[in-house]
Amino acid sequence: MLDEYYTVNSFGSNEIIIQKSRFIGYVKRVETEQEAHDFISEIKKKHYDATHNCSAYLIGEHDEIQKANDDGEPSGTAGVPMLEVLKKQELKNTAVVVTRYFGGVKLGAGGLIRAYGTTTSEAIKSTGVVKRELMQGFSITIEYPLLGTLENEIRNSDYLIDKINYLEKVELIVYVHIKNINTFLEWIINLTSDQAIIEKTQQKHMETAV
Repeated sequence: MLDEYYTVNSFGSNEIIIQKSRFIGYVKRVETEQEAHDFISEIKKKHYDATHNCSAYLIGEHDEIQKANDDGEPSGTAGVPMLEVLKKQELKNTAVVVTRYFGGVKLGAGGLIRAYGTTTSEAIKSTGVVKRELMQGFSITIEYPLLGTLENEIRNSDYLIDKINYLEKVELIVYVHIKNINTFLEWIINLTSDQAIIEKTQQKHMETAV
C-alpha cells in the first residue's frame, strides 16, 4: 500500500471548443478496470451521437493497468495523449473520456494531440486533484481542562482531527502520517505532561485538496 499518491475527486467534466469542434472531457476516480469500462460505456451511451468518444485510464499502485483508445481518431492522436496527461500529473486510479463533436475543420495529427491533451488537462483541473496519504488513527483520551490547548495545537499542526467525543472524559480521534508516528507520540506526551491515554485505531488514506 502506497504511503501517498495523487488522484482526482470522484467525478468532473469540462467542455472547450477548438476549431469549431466540441471537446467534452469527463474524469472519474476508478478503483478497478471494470469501473473504468463501466464509466466509458456510460459516457458513450450518453453521447451516442458524438463523432468520437476517446478514453484512457491508469489503475494500480504502480500503474499496472494502462489503456488508451482512439475510438476512430488517427492512431496515437487521442487516447495516448490523454494517457500521457494522467502520467505527467502522476495520477493514480483515474479514467478519462473525451467526447468530440466534429465541427467541420480538420485539425491534423498535431492539432488532435494538442486538443485531446488540453481537454484532458482542463477536465482534470475542473474535477480537482487530491493527495491521499496513508495515516494511522489514534484515540487520545484526556481530562476536559486539557482540551482547549490540545485541540488548538493539533489544528495548527500537520495532524488531522477526525472526531471529538465528549464523554466522561474527552476523546479525540486524530490521524497521523505513518512516517510521523513517533514524533507525534512524543509531542502528545509532552503537550499533556503524559496525562493522555493514547491508543491506536485504524489505518486509512485521508485526502487533502491539491
